[in-house]
Parts: sequence; structure tokens; C-alpha cells
Amino acid sequence: MFDFKLFLDPVILTILVLFAGVVVYYVKKVLYINSSLTLLTNILKNFKKGNIAYRFKELDEIFSKNPFISSYWVEFKNTLVFSEALALNGSVQDNSNIQCTIDSGYFFNEETLVNSKLNYKFISAVPTILTGLGPLFTFLHISVAFSKVNFATQEATIASVSSLLAAMKVAAMISVVAVGSSILFMIIERLLYKNLCMTPLSSFQLELNKLFDNITSEKFLVELLKESKLQNNVLNQAFQGLPAQMKMAFDKSFKESLVPYLDNLIFSVNKLQENLNKKGSKGILDDLFGNNDEE
Repeated sequence: MFDFKLFLDPVILTILVLFAGVVVYYVKKVLYINSSLTLLTNILKNFKKGNIAYRFKELDEIFSKNPFISSYWVEFKNTLVFSEALALNGSVQDNSNIQCTIDSGYFFNEETLVNSKLNYKFISAVPTILTGLGPLFTFLHISVAFSKVNFATQEATIASVSSLLAAMKVAAMISVVAVGSSILFMIIERLLYKNLCMTPLSSFQLELNKLFDNITSEKFLVELLKESKLQNNVLNQAFQGLPAQMKMAFDKSFKESLVPYLDNLIFSVNKLQENLNKKGSKGILDDLFGNNDEE
């Protein structure tokens, strides 16, 4: 029959308390990560790809103030490229969106959003620590029991053997508890890690990728070349129309200002020629200077 009094042994109690403490610590960390990722995912769902360029400041303020993601968000924000509307042939091509030159997974991944928040190196070492405590305290318990063996008398020998067998039983239970707690912790850790950490992380990455298009360096250069060609096309059309506009402005100015002036000048010359023919040069001079010799 199984003796539950064995669990009252100080060594076994120590291992069980350590196991319980680590589980509580791990569950708290996992729940914190889960709630944070769920909150960030719900925030991203309120934004759409079509209006993210106009609401980016709002998103930036929210993520910059969130301690869970703020440091990684600042680095990710520096890789973003903002595309604006382009005008071509009188029509506007609205390409207002935001593209990232480095994949978002480089900043928001399992290592940055889960393991770094979880103290994952320590959590990974817990099964090894629990397993190592088993042999350590088992052999320590056995060595202490052997040190108490006394073969001086028959009664002492019988008592020592009984004590040794009891110590061996406790030592074996120590190893069982240590190894069992290690296996149980690994099961709990894997299940919680998968369901409460990786699942919300995948949802967050999916929503983030819906808002920001990923563009490689090569594609970015192609887009830049394309935009330069469109701008050159617009400038060429403007320069091609400039001579015609200048000609129209010159013709208008010539007709409105210079032509009337020339008409008046020609009219005056014609009148002067008529008077010259009628009166001669002397008569014209008399008219100009007011001479009245004939009177």
C-alpha cells in the first residue's frame, strides 16, 4: 500500500514547492503575454489597409505608449516607406499606403514578443533542474543512511537495516517526485506555450501584415524608378505645352497693345502725308509753328 507520509519528507516537500512556484510564475508570464498580444491584435483590427496612411499617427501613438511592444515598434517604424498619390494625364492615381522595406517578422517574432518576455532560458532549464535534484538528494539521502549503519550488536544491526530500508524507500520516492514533476512541467509548458503564446502571436503577425505591404530593396528601387518616370512624363508634358502657351500670351499682348499703337501711328503718318501734298512743306511748318506771313 502506498504511504502518503513519504511526501512529508523535507526534500520531497522542497521539490514540490519548487515545482509549484515555477508553474505559478510561468502561468503568470504566459497570461501576460496572451493578454498583451490579444489587445494589440484587436487594436490592429480597427485599422484598414486603405486608410492606414491617414490614421498611422493614431496607431503610432498607441503602440509607442505600449511597454510590451514600444521598443520594437520604434525600430519597425524606421523601415516604413510612405507612398503618396501620383498625377498622370490629368488623373490621380491614389497609391497612398505604407510599405515596409524589412519584413515585419524580423521585429515581431517568437523571440522578441514571447521568449524575451518569458525569461525563456530559465523556463527551459527548469525540467533539467528538477530532474537533477532527484539523483542529487537520492544519493545524499542514501549516503546519510549508510553513515548511520551500526553492526556492533544484533539489535543495532537489525535497527540499522530497518532504517536503511526506510531511507532507501524515501530516496527512491525523491527521484520519482523529481522526475515526475519535471515531465509534468514540460507538458504544462508546451501546452500553454502553444495555445496562449504562439496562437495569439500568429494572429498579431497576420493582422500586421494585412496593413503593411512588404517591399524588398530591389522592388523599392523599381517603384522609385517608376515614380521618377511618371514625374518626368508630367514635366515633359508641361514643357511641351509651354511654347504654345507663350505664343498665345505673346499674340494676345501683341493684339491688345502693340497693334492699336501701330494703327494710330500709321494713321498719323498718312494724315501728315496728305497735308504735305496739299500745302507743301512750308505750309506744314507754318501750321506747326503758327506762322501767319500771308496775313
